[in-house]
Amino acid sequence: MDSERKPVRVVIVDDDQLVRMALRLVLEGEPDLTVVAEAADGDSALAVVAEQRPDVVLMDVRMPGRDGLSATRELLTRTSPPRVLMLTTFDSDDLVLGALRAGALGFVLKDTPPAKIVEAVRTVAEGNPALSPVATARVIAAATSGTRGSSREAARERLSTLTERELDTARAIAEGLGNPEIAERLHISVATVKAHTGNLFAKLAVENRVQIALVVRDAEG
Repeated sequence: MDSERKPVRVVIVDDDQLVRMALRLVLEGEPDLTVVAEAADGDSALAVVAEQRPDVVLMDVRMPGRDGLSATRELLTRTSPPRVLMLTTFDSDDLVLGALRAGALGFVLKDTPPAKIVEAVRTVAEGNPALSPVATARVIAAATSGTRGSSREAARERLSTLTERELDTARAIAEGLGNPEIAERLHISVATVKAHTGNLFAKLAVENRVQIALVVRDAEG
């Protein structure tokens, strides 16, 4: 890693002080990460982010007052918003999906091993989704299992703009496959997968792979 590169600036948002302390210890043990502030609720998070302008916000979903979902939605409407990585448990699947639809780049569970949390923060800081395929599939399935009617038709209309290969790529993404796995399945190069994914972002008007998966699940679920 380039020693001259500035550390990734992180804000931790959680109403549990012990959780914040633990996350700070984990993140600040890494030379390329630095915690610039903490917040205990969504309103404080909005103020702190405006002041500190971090690269990544590690945001708890459930908090008293303004929750993480509401705070995330507002953050992502701002000019040059930070990357948002949701911190959650599986009992808040519905809220996580709302945040992902709004543009959050991923989520980690509160019992995730420290090394994986560090990896997720780095991944999100680079603008890439940090999502466990198994966890993603569970969350998406839970939120879209009842999709019917106009929502399904709207999603199908969006998919109708895709080429056959782009649709194959979108379906593979919805299964939680990474670029190498998609390339192997479709017998194409990883570079071609990336090109198809870029086209999907533009044609479906989405910002990350989870939102691609949501369109597919809405259309075909």
